[in-house]
Amino acid sequence: MNRRFICAFFIVFALGAVAVPATQDAASRAPRNAAEFDVMFQQIKNWGRWGPEDQLGSVNLVTGAKRKQALSLAKTGIMVSLSHTLLTDKAEDNGSPFEQTMLGSNNMDNYRVSYHGYAHSHIDALCHILYRGQTYNGYATAVVNTPKGCAKLGIDNLKQGVITRGILIDIPRLRGVPYLEPGTPVYVEDVEAWEKKAGIKIGQGDAILLYTGRWARREKLGPWNVGGNAAGFHASVAPWIKSRGVALVGSDAAEDVVPSRVEGIALPLHTLMITALGINLLDNQDLEGAAATAAKLNRWEFMLTIAPLAVAGGTGSPANILATF
Repeated sequence: MNRRFICAFFIVFALGAVAVPATQDAASRAPRNAAEFDVMFQQIKNWGRWGPEDQLGSVNLVTGAKRKQALSLAKTGIMVSLSHTLLTDKAEDNGSPFEQTMLGSNNMDNYRVSYHGYAHSHIDALCHILYRGQTYNGYATAVVNTPKGCAKLGIDNLKQGVITRGILIDIPRLRGVPYLEPGTPVYVEDVEAWEKKAGIKIGQGDAILLYTGRWARREKLGPWNVGGNAAGFHASVAPWIKSRGVALVGSDAAEDVVPSRVEGIALPLHTLMITALGINLLDNQDLEGAAATAAKLNRWEFMLTIAPLAVAGGTGSPANILATF
């Protein structure tokens, strides 16, 4: 065996590093354009899978047995909020700051928040993203999205909340960096390399949370236009997500790598998840505390509790999502 190879092997072993698979150039991965995107959308969509009137989408995969499994993961009782403190200052990544107005003798207040976007932690309802005049399950946009709210697929369908197994996917830790640079794509082989390193396997009914280090980078370098440049999943992961039976997907930005690398489609993963698969997305989660706790415990699975506001016909909701280890 080559002496240089042996030395390299022992250096890697001593440092505890994990080799990250070489990745294909994004330009060679489907979907690369709107036509390939449409093919993928039609191939993977879950329309009709749980009946023609289904309102829950992939949350149907969170069964009673799955909830019981999730409860068993609360071993230490350590709870970590995934909600970033609501941002009140306008910035490149926060065009609509949270507003708090004190009333009367200052013992009451009003809140005003435009939560969709790249600043505030929230969950997307299944009526939020449209594709070719339809929502998830093939409902016509004109029927679902009305001036009074979503007639179907509103966030109130999750009024009872969701409890399932959450899995943190820490790609910066996998690569030995503090955070991913904006625009960094995450591919299937990256996720599978993380599974191997963390000793877990993503399965049916799980919620996956992609940690990119967005908030750590913001703390160090300041805000930037996350809507124009963000690390995230490449759209090519969508069939894999379906094959694993993932129920919910989240990240510390908005899941999609930006720019998308799919010509003609701005947020392909958003559309494939919400509209094709019926997967609610957990945007702008603050995963710093969860990542630190997971590393300390050497355990990247936990009980995830999601409780959106019961807004009839809402396109989503701010949410204080909790991880219990």
